Amino acid sequence: MKQIFMTVLRTTDVEAAERFYEAVLGVKPVGVMPLHERAIARGAPPHWLGFVDVGDVDAAVADVVARGFTSLGPKWTNPEGLQAAYVRDPGGAVLALAKPPARPLAPSVPPAVYQSLDTPDVAGAIAAYGELFGWRFDDPLHVEGHAFHPFAWGAGSPRVGVFGDSTRRPGIHPHWTYFFAVEALDDAVARVEANGGVSVGILALPGGDRIAVCDDPQGAAFALYEASRGHR
Repeated sequence: MKQIFMTVLRTTDVEAAERFYEAVLGVKPVGVMPLHERAIARGAPPHWLGFVDVGDVDAAVADVVARGFTSLGPKWTNPEGLQAAYVRDPGGAVLALAKPPARPLAPSVPPAVYQSLDTPDVAGAIAAYGELFGWRFDDPLHVEGHAFHPFAWGAGSPRVGVFGDSTRRPGIHPHWTYFFAVEALDDAVARVEANGGVSVGILALPGGDRIAVCDDPQGAAFALYEASRGHR
């Protein structure tokens, strides 16, 4: 199943980012890495990056480029045997296509429990990701006047995120946002702000779950997710 199996933070200040997320989430993040100078030169801000398990990285890059994605560099392999290549989708959001090593990787810390794609072309993104990765999409949810399209990694799988229209929300650029679980959202948002981050406020979802979209002190977007008691 082609799904996002790992997230890493690429940032301009690794040590400061590690301190921030440990203060907010109670765990020191694993996989924080410097944002490469070439990415900074292209205008890339600090960001969380998701890795999609595609099996054959070279073939997957060829497939997505044929669908209008842009390759952002050659395939690379890390010391653990993870193979990956960075790509940008037609809407402008970046992700990594990857093949996990034969020896299982340690789980991401913190683990992403949900993900959302903000894109200027929701219909085009749904078609592309659905055809390329086999993801399945449900009818949209409407939250505060905005439509969000839930998706799952495959038929019969639980929902793992949403696609939303970035053009209807001023100041939102095309990107993936990864959500980290917290027990008490109000307290977590207070920790974000006390440690130099920014929150745009708390949003209640249909069903009772609550989220807060935030920026860390270096400018990387992320979100906090509080499951309702009925979903825990």
